[in-house]
Amino acid sequence: MEAEMWVSYAAAAIRLSVPLMIAGLAILFMSRSGILNIGMEGMMLIGSLSGVLGAYYTGNVWGGVLTAMAVCGVVGLMFGFLVITTGADQVIIGTAMNLLGLGLTTVFGRSLLGMGTEAVQVDSIPVIRIPLLADIPWIGPALFEQNTLTYMALLLVPAVSLLLYRTQWGLQVRAVGENPLATDTLGVKVHRIRYMCCIIGGMLAGVAGSALSLGILNQFTENMVAGRGFIALSAVIFGRWTPTGTMMASLLFGGADALQLRFQNIAIPYQFMLMFPYVLTMAALAWFSGKAKQPAATGLSYKSAADRHA
Repeated sequence: MEAEMWVSYAAAAIRLSVPLMIAGLAILFMSRSGILNIGMEGMMLIGSLSGVLGAYYTGNVWGGVLTAMAVCGVVGLMFGFLVITTGADQVIIGTAMNLLGLGLTTVFGRSLLGMGTEAVQVDSIPVIRIPLLADIPWIGPALFEQNTLTYMALLLVPAVSLLLYRTQWGLQVRAVGENPLATDTLGVKVHRIRYMCCIIGGMLAGVAGSALSLGILNQFTENMVAGRGFIALSAVIFGRWTPTGTMMASLLFGGADALQLRFQNIAIPYQFMLMFPYVLTMAALAWFSGKAKQPAATGLSYKSAADRHA
């Protein structure tokens, strides 16, 4: 019985960490290029709704994931235009993105998909059992009997690490995030790099949102992201702006979320258990925010020499 409880808990922790992990990597791309995105909550909501709509109208769950990627890629482009080209304050635009995402998804979710018990349900992302590996005691059933998006998220972490730390483009991204002026003088197109990171971040936000609506609930509900965009930002800070650290922090916060679900039936008000993941997030931020060093140009707008002389 204890083994079954452990496997069930570990599987839930991994499953709940996937949206945080993917959203964290989205924020990481933007932060490494100097873009502060606190609007991930709104982007994930748009991705959640787009994923369900895409799956419903195409009749295919992967059509929903691709729809979420496309829609949120456009949202990321719009976000990039506002903070890069116009030089708008990134915190204000991020806050507006959260409000926009909540408002749009509430209106269109109710009108197109219904709400409550009458809400449209779609197929969920299929679960794949990996032979042999799933037979490993304790770890196997928890890690190797997950949906396809979970495996993709776990593989995405080393891929992003390779891209950021072993390629010329990754070096340019990190240089832009640290010192855009010096990078610009070397001939690197700062705005182009930041636009690319905003689009990539937006597409990953769409996948993160669809991981909730298609990977866990197979429907859209209002405000279903429920603060996970901010938790993903905390995971990036907790993970010291590295892909591996972000993954480990996401697993920690996903484990806390799974834990509060397991203990809601104990003899204390369930609201206290609902608070647990967010209290842990606040504690992690308070402990690590002063020790972690973000990219130096994060949150700062930049004008190229051509723009300054125009």
